[in-house]
Amino acid sequence: MSVRRLDPNQPESFEFTPENLEWAKKTIAKYPEGRQASAIIPLLWQAQKQHDYWLPEPAIRYVAEMLDMPYIRALEVATFYTMFNLSPVGKHYIQLCGTTPCWLRGADDLKDVCRKRIGEQGTVSDDGNFSWLEVECLGACANAPMVQINDEYYEDLTAENFEKLLDDLAAGRDVKIGSQTGRKSSEPAGGPTSLREVPHVAVADGGEG
Repeated sequence: MSVRRLDPNQPESFEFTPENLEWAKKTIAKYPEGRQASAIIPLLWQAQKQHDYWLPEPAIRYVAEMLDMPYIRALEVATFYTMFNLSPVGKHYIQLCGTTPCWLRGADDLKDVCRKRIGEQGTVSDDGNFSWLEVECLGACANAPMVQINDEYYEDLTAENFEKLLDDLAAGRDVKIGSQTGRKSSEPAGGPTSLREVPHVAVADGGEG
C-alpha cells in the first residue's frame, strides 16, 4: 500500500452540523460504555460526507476528541482505509471498478471517458465537478461495468451512457441510479430466461379416507 498523507492545505476547524451531531450521538450510544471508540469509522465517514467527500485533519481531531480516544489512533484509521479521501475531490467523486468482471465488460472505455473529461486519476476537473479513482471490486459484478459516484451505484455502463450520465450530473439534472439499461437486479441482459411464470398445479380432492 502506498503511503497516505494529509493534504497540505487544511481548513482551520471542523465541527458537525447540528443534524450530524445528533446522528453522531445516537451512533455512539449504540456501543457499550467504554467502547465508544468503536464508532470511529462511521463518524469519520459522516465527517467526510459533510466536508465535500474528503476528510480534513481538523475533522479527524474533532472525532477523536468526541470519542475520547488518542488522536494518533484516529489518524491511523483515516490514513489506513482508502475509503477516506485525504485530499479534496470533485463534487461528484467517481470510484471506477477495474476488477476482472468490469474490465471484461468495458471498464477501460469508462477510464478513457474519465481521462478525456476529467484528467488523470486523483485530479479534480477544472469546473470542480468531477474527480475519479480506479478501485477494486465494488460488489456489483453481475451488472458490470459500473462505478460508484458519491453514495450511489451506476451499472451497465457504456462509454456513451456514461458520458451522458456525467453531462446530466454536471448540469444538475436528475439521473437514474442503478442499471442504466433498465435491467432489474442481476437478471440476464436480455431479460429473465427462467421462472417467468408460476405453473398451475392441480390439487386433487383427497376426500375422506
